[in-house]
Amino acid sequence: MKKTVLILAAISLVFASTEAKSKKPEKTIVQAPVKVLVNDVDSMSYALGLNVGADFSKNLKGIPGGKSNIELLIKGFSTAMRGDSALMKPEAAMEYFKGFIAKASAKDAEVKKGAGEKFLAENKTKDSVQTTASGLQYKVLVAKDGPKPQATDSVKVHYQGFLVDGTKFDSSVDRGEPITFPLNQVIPGWTEGVQLMSVGSKYKFYVPYALGYGEKGAGNGAIPGFSTLIFEVELLGIKPLKQVAPATETKPAATTSKVVKKSTTTKSATTKKVK
Repeated sequence: MKKTVLILAAISLVFASTEAKSKKPEKTIVQAPVKVLVNDVDSMSYALGLNVGADFSKNLKGIPGGKSNIELLIKGFSTAMRGDSALMKPEAAMEYFKGFIAKASAKDAEVKKGAGEKFLAENKTKDSVQTTASGLQYKVLVAKDGPKPQATDSVKVHYQGFLVDGTKFDSSVDRGEPITFPLNQVIPGWTEGVQLMSVGSKYKFYVPYALGYGEKGAGNGAIPGFSTLIFEVELLGIKPLKQVAPATETKPAATTSKVVKKSTTTKSATTKKVK
């Protein structure tokens, strides 16, 4: 029963996703009727197969190693759906799948880590690239004089983010809208790097995965785990943290000898994290 509920939930999510996408303005394509769909059940079944298959095909791309045997996948799916005799028992199949994913994931992680380390090792030898004690690398593209932000300040920036293979995964420049955020609420590479900048300056940061999004990555796969990242950042403004006035003591009424302290609190600012 639980498996049936999970399957139905997955199916509903597929159709919800498809419906959301269909709301975008698109050209209406009128197709000729398909002769094999002789009734509503046939049409529904075929439509369900198309939607589940399309969604499943996208998910396959995220499997570590990026390889799968489509024909055997379909055969296994069909066998389970029909209740036919299978080459593996369901429990054994699940254990094998989990073991494969764990092994392939570890291999993928080593490849990504190695690629990042190689990139940073070569990059640090280039002219004008500097390396901090944490391993963050940076290059000054536009230098400006002036005050620099503290980790507790909020900053306004324009930025672009790239993987080491040149893939752009995010850009406030492309959106035409800079972002403002507390500097201590983003990835460590940003917190450290932007504090080196003055307003009007532009830097290029090379961020090791440990100072970026770590082993898990971010952006629904746009930034894979263990990714070394490259950011071009322009500092547009600094908004210092407002200092809270120290608590003051007030004398209570003569009927009591206790001291009442007035406390002041500040609300924590929300921020957009760099994707």
